[in-house]
Amino acid sequence: MLEWRFDPRCPARLPQAVDYDVPVVILCQEGYTSSLAAAALRDIGLHRATDVFGGFAAWRIAGLPALGPTPLHRASPLAPPVTAGPARR
Repeated sequence: MLEWRFDPRCPARLPQAVDYDVPVVILCQEGYTSSLAAAALRDIGLHRATDVFGGFAAWRIAGLPALGPTPLHRASPLAPPVTAGPARR
């Protein structure tokens, strides 16, 4: 599906897929899937297709900006466990 959405010759292409010189950056969580996807795009002629080494996880670890939902608050490992109430016998 990715290939035909970026292929400039395909009638179902994205509006941004105007030619084979379009820069395309693929991003996934850890960089494995995006490497394969970028390679598939290069195989069809999109020579500027690439991915982010290490994926979004590496992006966040590097402290680079990201927009989106606020991360969930994680309880302190020192906090007592939350229980549903007293155990029934």
